[in-house]
Amino acid sequence: METKNQEEEEQLVTPWEVSAEKGGKIDYDKLIDKFGCQRLDQSLVDRVARLTGRPPHVFLRRGVFFAHRDFSDILDAYERGQKFYLYTGRGPSSEALHLGHLVPFMFTKYLQDAFKVPLVIQLTDDEKCMWKNLTVEESQRLARENAKDIIACGFDISRTFIFSDFDYVGGSFYKNMVKIAKCVTYNKVVGIFGFSGEDHIGKVSFPPVQAAPSFPSSFPHIFSSKDDLRCLIPCAIDQDPYFRMTRDVAPRIGYHKPALIESSFFPALQGETGKMSASDPNSAIYVTDSGKDIKNKINKYAFSGGQDSVENHRKYGANLEVDIPIKYLGFFLEDDAELEHIRKEYGTGRMLTGEVKKRLIEVLTELVERHRRARAAVTEEMVDAFMAVRPLPNMFN
Repeated sequence: METKNQEEEEQLVTPWEVSAEKGGKIDYDKLIDKFGCQRLDQSLVDRVARLTGRPPHVFLRRGVFFAHRDFSDILDAYERGQKFYLYTGRGPSSEALHLGHLVPFMFTKYLQDAFKVPLVIQLTDDEKCMWKNLTVEESQRLARENAKDIIACGFDISRTFIFSDFDYVGGSFYKNMVKIAKCVTYNKVVGIFGFSGEDHIGKVSFPPVQAAPSFPSSFPHIFSSKDDLRCLIPCAIDQDPYFRMTRDVAPRIGYHKPALIESSFFPALQGETGKMSASDPNSAIYVTDSGKDIKNKINKYAFSGGQDSVENHRKYGANLEVDIPIKYLGFFLEDDAELEHIRKEYGTGRMLTGEVKKRLIEVLTELVERHRRARAAVTEEMVDAFMAVRPLPNMFN
């Protein structure tokens, strides 16, 4: 039997906690084996490019979205002329989003535009009320604030329905929750999520809420008589346990298993030991940060793989494996040739850490500024419009 110490030092990835093995970084190959998903290979990326007639998104090209479940089935069906819908979400636990929170939404927007399909976005205000000890009212307020950031990513209102659980759960959605709940034993849910006898029953009963949007009949106003429609879920890989459970249940209640396309974590400024901590504002760049904040955080906190002196750096070059500015540029610098050039120059020591950080500051300042402008233009009426329960007659056009 493993000792307590061994267990503590093993990497932990759950929907609520992510930590690497002691002093190391997340081992994604190990995670794929443990979770039982597949690696997203180049042939799938090429296929997406062919089917959509546009270059694959940066996050696909560079392996940010690196794992999947049944993504090839979605593409097979799409090739036969069968559409699908997208489902993603956000747990609104804080007012401001950081760049890691934007990653799934930026990618989902690309999928919506490229495949021209409808999208449902779940705001789990109920979950955050139960896990974060927030009041119901505060959770609902945060859901609306987060909805503004999500809308600012540029989703198409004619194909997008955003809902919060406190407002929407009921009717057909609730019927699916009950069907799902009946199929999952207490032992099973403890095995998947690690709940203990000290957890309140709200936590144990929550997983069906996040599972239900995977089934089209949960949205009768959008998908009436389309029970056969497949669902694709873009998310970070820490959400996988919810959908392992969902996929296990789906055939037993007469639905397709949802397909998933999963991303790695956006690393903290201090290095790749897990995902960023919302409780430490200096571990992340927020979409509310000013240009001055961004410059200060990158220069002061972004972990560098450069050598300790210019002389050594010129001699040995940077360690790109641990360098955070290079990792961030991998997410947000669009130009492949420029990224390759920086990697080469920095890795051989011809380029210094300061120069790489300077380029990153430019890229992030532009990204955050663009998001801030887009969010400022989102009115309360727009939030109401995206969240209105309504048909989407042109969702596949």
